[in-house]
Amino acid sequence: MTQTLEPLSEIQPEPTEPRSRPRRIALVASKGTLDQAYPPLIMASTAVSLGWEAGIYFTFYGLDILHKDRFENLKVASLANPSGPIQLPNILGAVPGATAAATKVMRKWMSDARFPTIPEFIEMTRDLGVTFFACSTTMGVMGVEKSDLIEGADIAGAAAFLDYAADADVSLFV
Repeated sequence: MTQTLEPLSEIQPEPTEPRSRPRRIALVASKGTLDQAYPPLIMASTAVSLGWEAGIYFTFYGLDILHKDRFENLKVASLANPSGPIQLPNILGAVPGATAAATKVMRKWMSDARFPTIPEFIEMTRDLGVTFFACSTTMGVMGVEKSDLIEGADIAGAAAFLDYAADADVSLFV
């Protein structure tokens, strides 16, 4: 049996009870590549534009998105990235210059789509009130100091972020 779906424009939200607090989204960003930096920033900025609270927990390589010496130079790997901006067999993805070419293509796509750069996006989301949580454990493991982080990043352990996420209406691992 086939189910027919209504067009999104015709779907009306069901009435809800008045909320005692704004909706909240809790995102985990664990990858520090250019193509993986955009999704949590897009989701968080969209959430706050809808009146939600938003927080992003940057852990492992995702911490590079908050690192003031790295966030302007995030790259896109062409190796083992079958959905990347340049479709290459893995053997060619290892060729010198493939990552630089994939990164250049991705930056052009984003520019052509009139998307902000990662530094601009971070500034915008921070100004909108998105909370940036830098994983304290990752900082210790990777030797990252508070002075290495962009202005406005909070340092939090997993327990602190889980407490924040426990009250979230939506939680995503990006």
